[in-house]
Amino acid sequence: MQVKIIDHPLIQHKLSLIRDIRTGTKEFRELLEEISMLMAFELTRNMPLEETQIETPLTTCTCKMLSGKKIGVVPILRAGLGMVNGILKLIPAAKVGHIGVYRDHETLKPVEYYCKLPKDVADRELIVIDPMLATGGSSVAAIDMLKARGARHIKLMCLVAAPEGVNMVNDHHPDVEVYVAAVDSHLNEHGYIVPGLGDAGDRIFGTK
Repeated sequence: MQVKIIDHPLIQHKLSLIRDIRTGTKEFRELLEEISMLMAFELTRNMPLEETQIETPLTTCTCKMLSGKKIGVVPILRAGLGMVNGILKLIPAAKVGHIGVYRDHETLKPVEYYCKLPKDVADRELIVIDPMLATGGSSVAAIDMLKARGARHIKLMCLVAAPEGVNMVNDHHPDVEVYVAAVDSHLNEHGYIVPGLGDAGDRIFGTK
């Protein structure tokens, strides 16, 4: 199982709060946005830099800036939407695509229904986001859709994962790095992550 667990203390603290059944919709949204920004900070740690000349109020100096690496953020609808703003606060120039994949609650298989991406998807480093990596079916389907449209550089960022989901992504897309805040115990008979945090989409949007 190849996965990178981002165990920063702030992320782990906020993850504990977001798991709590007593956390309401407003707080859940805010925490998810905050955790997404913190995770994106770690995920972009190795972005390339280039030197440039800057004039300060006192003199000129050589500084480092991002070397023009194009970033794309691709939430898996609908729960992935809750992670977008946190990442955009950190990388405001990123383009945002959308992939619609839902899990059939009887078969637990992914069903594709929507895909809208930046035109230059092949030239961007794409961050696929979804709070939950459960069976892995939706994530694999989303990555399949991206690769079919020319994407070459893809990372997957989720809040909580089950070992089954991580293994599924590893098996189908070994070139895709998986970043999570926690790998939980297992999936239950309904395909939910245990201990997990419930249905992320319902908790973000206040639906049941």
